[in-house]
Amino acid sequence: MRVGISLLTLAAGDQGGAETYARELLRSLSSRKTLEYTVFVLRANRDAGELETIGVRTPSFASSGPIRIPAVSLSARASGAVRRAVRELDVVHYPLTVPIPKASAPRVVTLHDLQHRDLPELFSRAQRLFRGRAYDRAVERSAATVVPSEFVRARAIDLLDVDPRRVKVVPHGVDHDMFRPGRESRESFLLYPARPWRHKNHPRLLQAFVDLRRERPDLRLVLTGAGLERLSPLPEGVEPRGLVTRDELASLYRRAACLVFPSLHEGFGLPALEAMASGCPVAAATSGALPEVCGDAAVLFDPEDARAIANSVREALSRADDLRAAGIARAAEFTWTESARRHEDVYRLVAS
Repeated sequence: MRVGISLLTLAAGDQGGAETYARELLRSLSSRKTLEYTVFVLRANRDAGELETIGVRTPSFASSGPIRIPAVSLSARASGAVRRAVRELDVVHYPLTVPIPKASAPRVVTLHDLQHRDLPELFSRAQRLFRGRAYDRAVERSAATVVPSEFVRARAIDLLDVDPRRVKVVPHGVDHDMFRPGRESRESFLLYPARPWRHKNHPRLLQAFVDLRRERPDLRLVLTGAGLERLSPLPEGVEPRGLVTRDELASLYRRAACLVFPSLHEGFGLPALEAMASGCPVAAATSGALPEVCGDAAVLFDPEDARAIANSVREALSRADDLRAAGIARAAEFTWTESARRHEDVYRLVAS
């Protein structure tokens, strides 16, 4: 059986957990060597491990912004190699939801969240229209939809015209070789690795941090991710690091006193799991899939209440040893190998 996997809509470095998911899935499928794969990639992002790839070239001026998706679609249609390859597929999977290139084979679509439906006020009218047409229609026309959590499955069934039997929960994994406990000493800083997208809720975290710092003047808050300059001016004690490498992030997880995750909406919440795998205590929001992912291994709080965020951080710091042990045990339940195996079960089901 030959499965096509499209990463043509990947905007490298700009898609957060969805990008991590797509890359880790390919790496694990490549290691399993169970089925045959053809991966469609932009030539600038040609990284699919040992899997067969077909590269598509797009103009440099179309690498970002509203023109990116139409340009990728046109380039895929114009590629003879793509047209020939899709005719040989038994199944095609779109891990980044948008169905490019088109194929007659049964479709598997990954739906990461329905944030544009749950929090429409955070999106422009153009963004809502695009997501409605690209994401919602992709799900409605798929043979199966993979979702990372029961939370997203419930939202998809409730909000979209989709048969519940076609929505399959396949949790993400953790790279346990990268994210693991280390010998570093814990330092007096909180960590939040997130771009300043509106749903990431940085303003309330900053309010909570100001409160915490009154009683712990040595406490720092380390922020990572692109675009953090938009949060300026920042309170004293906040350190914006910008984009960091995976190695740097892993080191921060191993040294942080606590990960704080105040997001208003998450389809999964990989940073919480990566932190737990690294032995870092976690305080996380009650929103989206975070309670489902964290289980009993984190302190949970209302993300719309800055005082509740501060109180939960206090509790996490006071329970650090217990949370560290619980988090490591919880994270051990999630592996990319198991995630890849369950994806292949979906591919076989759709092709049968």
